[in-house]
Amino acid sequence: MERTTTGGGYTGGGNSPNLTNPKIEGATQAAHQATDKVADKAAAQVDRLSATAHRAIDGAGSAASSAAEWASTIPEQAKQMQAEFVESASASIRARPIATVAGALVIGYLLGRLARW
Repeated sequence: MERTTTGGGYTGGGNSPNLTNPKIEGATQAAHQATDKVADKAAAQVDRLSATAHRAIDGAGSAASSAAEWASTIPEQAKQMQAEFVESASASIRARPIATVAGALVIGYLLGRLARW
């Protein structure tokens, strides 16, 4: 069946009568315009939502990157604290070696007594 449009009308082909009705054409045009408006609004909403999602993902990525940088500094800080503690303990032991050994013996004895209970 051949379909041709002439002057906005529809003919079913061959010798079929012209089925063009101005009211139907107007309603069709109005429906097309309404559909186009809805599609434009939907596209604008999708664009806005997409932009919002991209900003949220970028923010989350930035936060994760900052957290990873902060976490990578923790082992170095722990090493520094350990070195400071060892140096402090060594200095204290060098300053009072007899008191340190006596204190260690007393603590060891008390822990031994507690362990027997």
